[in-house]
Amino acid sequence: MIHIRDPLQKSLFQEEIEQGTSVLSPPAARRVRKDWPGLFRTMILCLMPVGKLAKNFDPTFGCPTKELYAMAGAVFLKGFFNLTIDETVEQYLYNMQWHYALNLLPWEAGLGHATVERYEKLFAENDIAAEVFHKVTSKLIEVLELDVSRQRLDSTHVFSDMATFGRSKLMAVTIKRFLTQLKRHHRALYDALSEELRSRYAPSQAKLFADFSGGRQQLRQEVAEDLLSLVNQFGDDEAVTNRPSFQAMRRVLDEQCTVTEDKTAVEVKTNTGSDVMQNPSDPDATYDGHKGPGYQAQIAETCAAENDVQLITAVDSEPAHKSDQDAVEPMLDQLAAGDRLPETLHADGGYGRDENVVEAERRGVDLQSPVTDSPQQGSLTVDDFAIDEAAETVERCPNGCVPESSEHDVEKGRTRTVMSESDCSSCAFASQCPVQRVGGRRVLDHTPRQRRLAARRAEQATEVFQEHYRSRAGIESTNGGLKRRTGMGRLRTRGSPRVRMSILLRCGGWNVFRALAALKKRGIRDFEALAAAFRRLSHPFRLRQAPRLAPAALLATSPPIFTRFRQPRLSGAA
Repeated sequence: MIHIRDPLQKSLFQEEIEQGTSVLSPPAARRVRKDWPGLFRTMILCLMPVGKLAKNFDPTFGCPTKELYAMAGAVFLKGFFNLTIDETVEQYLYNMQWHYALNLLPWEAGLGHATVERYEKLFAENDIAAEVFHKVTSKLIEVLELDVSRQRLDSTHVFSDMATFGRSKLMAVTIKRFLTQLKRHHRALYDALSEELRSRYAPSQAKLFADFSGGRQQLRQEVAEDLLSLVNQFGDDEAVTNRPSFQAMRRVLDEQCTVTEDKTAVEVKTNTGSDVMQNPSDPDATYDGHKGPGYQAQIAETCAAENDVQLITAVDSEPAHKSDQDAVEPMLDQLAAGDRLPETLHADGGYGRDENVVEAERRGVDLQSPVTDSPQQGSLTVDDFAIDEAAETVERCPNGCVPESSEHDVEKGRTRTVMSESDCSSCAFASQCPVQRVGGRRVLDHTPRQRRLAARRAEQATEVFQEHYRSRAGIESTNGGLKRRTGMGRLRTRGSPRVRMSILLRCGGWNVFRALAALKKRGIRDFEALAAAFRRLSHPFRLRQAPRLAPAALLATSPPIFTRFRQPRLSGAA
């Protein structure tokens, strides 16, 4: 049975807080309304996608669920505050700030460890965190009236809750976990293994091969041979091969070793690449050559100078081995879906391949990313030629000379331009010019990609580009703040769905607290009145009549609403 209580409907608890007759003292009551619980209670809680959560429960049969708005909000707060499950239960039961934020009556607050686990599982399986992030972000951008026309994009490395193994340890731990499962579920098969093999992997994970006296390469080869032996021995037993521990063992063998065609010999690979398993407890995590094992988060953020606060507009999670070059299009898709597509997107050189710039331009976005390679100092480039971009033909050289011919081959995607020998021989820029002598003729070959890259190099050398691009560096402080304040540097969870959920909730919570700081700076602390004004303006019959106003203007347009909450209503208030 589904239990949902409308967070916009006042409860007796909220009335008591306003009257000062609750368990909170008058100063505490004022503070809880004007700090993050007040903002969360009035603007954020009603955005929780309880409809998506309710689909997992029967609407009429069974015991009533926990109040779904409160539970969704609790999972959100747990992610942002980087709490364990036990800490979340404690906050839910005893913290009056949480009670107010989640619209809970203190005497009705009840929560257990298994309940938090269950709702987190629903969040991860149904990707509810993504909907929470986008709804919260859209609301805050609307309330703060932020300019999203300029944004910046960057990635940051994220470690999941797993141990870091070397290659020998990875293979050995995978074997040990398989043998543990084999002993538990197929005891006869386990007993049939040699005593030497069983005893070799019997010690604890930290003490594996503690007595081994050989070299590292010898140890790695012996473990690889044990790995191949077990895969060959149980490869035809369906009851065993369906177990995740066996599948992990076979994957590690394929990624770390080269096996002969007859499957009788194995050799450890010299180089495995980065798209390989790092720990069987987190099979989705991969490796980044600079930052190590785990995942990475792609983050887009506003950076317009007119904004008094910058909010995260889009977030995506991916394995650590993924290239930033492949992240541009998915991030643009996400920004477009949320109606937050910018006019200018600043990114570092890792995002700026030509295909990404062209795709962004097709969507109306100017992707400003430095070209990493640069031409020889003092030499001319294709950009110095006058080129008809529509026809991809050269009209004049840097010296103003008209070419004898310039033809673009559509099939090859290349333009061949032939210059006059007399013009080139007497040209003052001959030593710097990219035109070359081919078969007795002066020829310049270029592609549209070369032309675009040359134009970007010329643009990024200007002071205007450097002035605008300077704002990109600000996202580094956001990445650092997320890791310091929300613990996003090392998460408390494993697996791609859980890691994605954790990253999204932390970024959503970051936006809430950044918006809170901005509202306080603007002198707006009546969050309930501000939320009511925005609800009034978004009413379908009021929307055509009322203009879009900034929060400060909203306060001035509704004296009957806002003066009511400005009057001291608490006993003993000054």
